[in-house]
This record gives sequence, C-alpha cells and structure tokens, in this order.
Amino acid sequence: MTPTGVHGGAGPRPDDGASSFSSHHGPRGRFRNPWPGTELRGFAGLLRWGIQRRLRGVPPDPPVDSFPRALPAFLPPGRAGLAVTWLGHAATLIQIAGRNVLADPMLGQCASPVSFAGPRRWVPPGAAVEELPDVHLILLSHNHYDHLDAGSVRALARRFPSAEWCVPLGLATTVRALGVERIRECDWWEKHGGGSLTVAATPAQHFSSRTPFDRNRSLWCGWVVTSARHRVFFAGDTGYHPEFAKIGRSLGPFDVQLLPIGAYEPRWFMRPVHMDPEEAVRAFLDAGGRDRGALLPVHWGTFKLTDEPMDEPPRRVRAAWEAERLPAERLWLLRHGETRGVD
Repeated sequence: MTPTGVHGGAGPRPDDGASSFSSHHGPRGRFRNPWPGTELRGFAGLLRWGIQRRLRGVPPDPPVDSFPRALPAFLPPGRAGLAVTWLGHAATLIQIAGRNVLADPMLGQCASPVSFAGPRRWVPPGAAVEELPDVHLILLSHNHYDHLDAGSVRALARRFPSAEWCVPLGLATTVRALGVERIRECDWWEKHGGGSLTVAATPAQHFSSRTPFDRNRSLWCGWVVTSARHRVFFAGDTGYHPEFAKIGRSLGPFDVQLLPIGAYEPRWFMRPVHMDPEEAVRAFLDAGGRDRGALLPVHWGTFKLTDEPMDEPPRRVRAAWEAERLPAERLWLLRHGETRGVD
C-alpha cells in the first residue's frame, strides 16, 4: 500500500465544485450524514439529558473490577489465517494474511483532551503498545477522543514508524502532528490495495469534533480489510443506517464483523450516532451475516460514556442474537485481551 497525505484511489472523488459533492459532503468543507432523521441533538438536547439524569438518576453499574481479562494469543509472525484480539472499547488487533492491522487504537487511560477530567478506563488495555506484535497498518474511524487518543498515536508512531495509517478525509493533518508519517486519507467507498491486503472505507452514521470549533470538518467511516482468503468488517463508531446491506453486497461476505453495541442511552439522544445491541444484530444480518461469519461486539465495557449500565450491552446483544436463532458459536463476546481465530 502506497502512503500519501491526500486522498486518492478508486471511489468518489469530490472536486472544488459544491454541486459535484457526494451527499455526505456538505458546504464549506464540512461533512454530514446523508440519511433522513440523522440530525444530531444540539445544546438544548444536551441540557435536557442533564436535567433528566438529575431528576431520574441512572441505573447502577456493576463493580469496576467486574469485567474479566484474558492474555492475548497473538498469531506468530507470518502465520496465515485470521485472528482478532479485542483490546477494549473499539481497539482491536486484526491479524490477517500474515499482516497485523490495528483498528481505533485507543490505549490511553482517559477519553478526554485532558488527563484530569473525562471518562476514565475501567479495564486496562488488552495489550500495551510495547506488547503488540509488529503492526503494519493502523485504521482510524474518526477523531473522537475515545477512538483517537493522542498519547496512543504518538507511542505507536514511535514504535512502528513504517506502519501505514488509513484515516477518513480531513484527518491526516491531526495524526501527522502527532508524529505519523505514512498516511492515506480515504472517502467512503474508496479502496486501496497492495501486497496481500486491500482496505476500503465504508459509510458510517456519526459526526466528528475534537474542539468546539471543528465540528464535522473531518469525515467518519468504517473499514473493510480483505485478503485472498478472508474479509473483516470494522464498522467504526456508528448509528444504524441503510448502507449495511450495500456494504455486505459490495465488499463481503465477511468472516468477522466488528460492530459497536454500547453508549446508546438515552435512546432519544444517542440514536443518530450509536447503535444499541438490537440494532447491531440487525446490522450484522443486513451485511450478510445470517448464514456466514461471526459478530464481535465492540465499543462497550471500557469507558462509561452514557446512561446504560456498563454490563447491559453484552446481555442485550446475546438476547437479540438468540431471538434471531443464530448459532451461539458465531457470537464472539470476548474478554478484554482475548483472541479468537478463524482457520
């Protein structure tokens, strides 16, 4: 895969004329969700949420030490096949065709621009940066602090300087400032390949910002990683949207789908940006999972971001899975640090 600092490759390529922009390209260089009913709740909604929490409270959480950990069982260098290791939240190591691909590597302690405030990690990462095998490719879905952690990016850039980073449009400047050199920016549906792997950016329903002044100035996306034998879909951070079926038809079938299941309550506020567990199972089926592949639920059990109890997402996703009468062995509810493989 050839590195670059600008977007390129197959797929839609917006130019300077606003009339030619794809539907997720908004005016003045900003991005947007192109589907009806996906408008984000503004300050009034945030205020309403805060009042409701004060008046009604939130359900209790389990003890902080309630989530078990596992020791990773990384594939040795060059081993063919497919294995995934959940490192916590959305961070996952995908080992495919002898290559190591790291998705949304938030390995820090606090999902915040400052270390003294914001959601703190409940469970240590499944592996620290220095414990990871040689990483060849790193995927970022968007710029929120629970997915793009400055300290993690700097540490990864120092340890794996030859790794290529694939990021959505508008995000190269941010990661370059953190020490990354080999960057590929991608629009939705763009594919880039070389050697044993191809990656494609997929639509997602979310938003971006790292300050009060940069809302939606960079894109958000999911990723599909394809080798000669295997395909993995990492949906990034997303609400339920109508493109999952097209992703499955165009880029599948998938051996594993990594779909977010947490940070969904209150539903009236979070629905545009985060799936709940039932929607995640629906998205899995939309993308072709009825008869093939595993679901690896991510984006839960690591940071307290919203109102549902921290241990509720896995219970609900299991119930939704069983309601669809899907094989139990294809639901990979992993412990932090656990590795699961496909022959």
